[in-house]
Amino acid sequence: MTIKPLLDRVVLKPTEIEETTKSGLILTSASQEKPQFSEVVAVGPGGVVDGNDVKMYLKVGDKVIAGKYAGTEVKINNEEYTIVRQSDVLAIVE
Repeated sequence: MTIKPLLDRVVLKPTEIEETTKSGLILTSASQEKPQFSEVVAVGPGGVVDGNDVKMYLKVGDKVIAGKYAGTEVKINNEEYTIVRQSDVLAIVE
């Protein structure tokens, strides 16, 4: 099963969470924050959204930082994804 986003939406896959701190402390899953760093795995075609023409500037493979609680989380084939609007992506990490 694949996800094909519509209009200005982007599918993000969160990057793995580090389970130890820099000082060597091991974090339990309950104390870990939701990751903000993600990889773009699918991009919608863009088009007219709310009367404005939206050009997609993100592409598959981009590493990005998205809003902490932005989008809709989905789980497909035991993989977690977040679907967000392109405008919810704050930055591209190079």
